[in-house]
Amino acid sequence: QVQLVESGGGLVQAGGSLRLSCAASGYAVSSNAMGWFRQAPGKEREFVAGINWSGSNIYYGDSVKGRFTISRDNAKNTVYLQMNNLKPEDTGLYYCASHRSFDYTTLSTGPDWHSYWGQGTQVTVSS
Repeated sequence: QVQLVESGGGLVQAGGSLRLSCAASGYAVSSNAMGWFRQAPGKEREFVAGINWSGSNIYYGDSVKGRFTISRDNAKNTVYLQMNNLKPEDTGLYYCASHRSFDYTTLSTGPDWHSYWGQGTQVTVSS
């Protein structure tokens, strides 16, 4: 049993920044990799970023490379997503998720590779 709670979403103008947090709790919290996804209306869920326990294995979706940074504080069981230079196309509901294994690979970024999900936090970027 793992509970994931996202926070930090909101409304921001294009070019602005937001920092999302994902707090994990429960007896099943582990050292597995963690990731962020987003979903916009009418679109499929999109992988945004993923990170393993040590931070040595990090993946980003192509659309956010150079703008977003994922990090984690294991003492707080919290994963962060720093989002800079936001664009209207970044708008969506952002979810954090626990991966089924310790590390990400190019072939294991899909939603089905993740076991637990938060409720999501809304990010809206205005032009």
